[in-house]
Amino acid sequence: MSKFTEVLKNRNFFLLWLGQIISQLGDRLGFMALIGFAYSKKSYGSPSEIFKILLFTIIPVFLIGPLAGAYVDRWDRRRTMYVSDFLRMALVCIIPVFLFHIKNLALAYFLIFVVFCIARFFLPAKLSIVPDLVERKDLLIANSLVNITGMIAFIVGSGISGVLVEWVGAEKGFYLDGFSFLVSAALIFFISKKTAPPINLMKIGGDIVEVIKKSVIREIKEGAMYFINQRDIRLTAAILFAVSSALGVVSVVSIVFVQNALHSATKDLGLLIMFLGLGLFSGSLLYGRFGQKLSQYQIIFVSFILSGIMLIIFSLGIRRYPYFTPAALLSFFLGFIASPILIASNTIIHKTSDDEMRGKIFSSLEIVMHLGFLLFMYISSILAERFSHVLMLVIIGCIFCALGTISLFYQRKISWSN
Repeated sequence: MSKFTEVLKNRNFFLLWLGQIISQLGDRLGFMALIGFAYSKKSYGSPSEIFKILLFTIIPVFLIGPLAGAYVDRWDRRRTMYVSDFLRMALVCIIPVFLFHIKNLALAYFLIFVVFCIARFFLPAKLSIVPDLVERKDLLIANSLVNITGMIAFIVGSGISGVLVEWVGAEKGFYLDGFSFLVSAALIFFISKKTAPPINLMKIGGDIVEVIKKSVIREIKEGAMYFINQRDIRLTAAILFAVSSALGVVSVVSIVFVQNALHSATKDLGLLIMFLGLGLFSGSLLYGRFGQKLSQYQIIFVSFILSGIMLIIFSLGIRRYPYFTPAALLSFFLGFIASPILIASNTIIHKTSDDEMRGKIFSSLEIVMHLGFLLFMYISSILAERFSHVLMLVIIGCIFCALGTISLFYQRKISWSN
């Protein structure tokens, strides 16, 4: 734990870390507010309706992602982050006006779309700025703490958001989400950075067409070629695609599965996500403390196998014993086992990519991950109307076990041949 404390004494990294805890906690409230809104429109129990809501949050990855990665590497990353947060704060607070008062769903979904377009600039900037704030030797620990940011949001936000949304209503959930963006922007603003030229919005607007025609398109091509030519980045992309594809299925199917099994709309769902977060948090702490002694690829593949087994146990166990306590315990262990995957993947990218390419690489990875998520979310939303939810979750678990076993064997074979 002393190593974590030492990294957190870094003022700049601490501000980034704390800001993300707050904004991601707000995101959980926003997510539950969307589910609460869908439930109020009698879409309860329909995977296809959940798919429609999530669709507007994912499309920006493909439309904005490639441009965002190139611009993040051209702009000051800190400034990009706090400007993005300020803009998202304003938009998130406007969304409930259209959802609950004017009742113009088209404009509300358009605003959700714009919020996640802005997020396309924020996320690669956040992932790329970590090596600017900490020393190389602290990267693994720093990445663990960044991952823990999400875990704390899961633990605190998801645990209370389901109850809170049912208590105060979905509308106020959006306002709380907007406030979290405001706090995050303020914290990031106070991160100390070398003096950089201010953003001239007029100049950016005037140059954007020329930039897209020339340098940005060239940088996108350079980023794509760099992505393709780096073996470690290709392999990490394949890993994250598999994880995101599984999450696409699980996110659609498990929501309805939990609602039907435990007979609760948002309360038990939020609490189960909280226990999943507790497991992710605990696993992240353990891996961040001892992970430097292990092969990052091997721990990823072992996590694949164990996560698949635990998903199978979770699905069959909850079907047999549809009670909250066993569901909570199984959620915890699933999170604990899966936690090293993202930390190890981000660390591999940081160690193998050049500084000037980092934003493009993380932006490209966002596209790869969301492509898998969106594709399999769509497929599962159709299949879930025809097949057992338990069967679908068990199949995903078996696929994860197979992928982990094959990859672990292949990776060891390469190590022995070298």
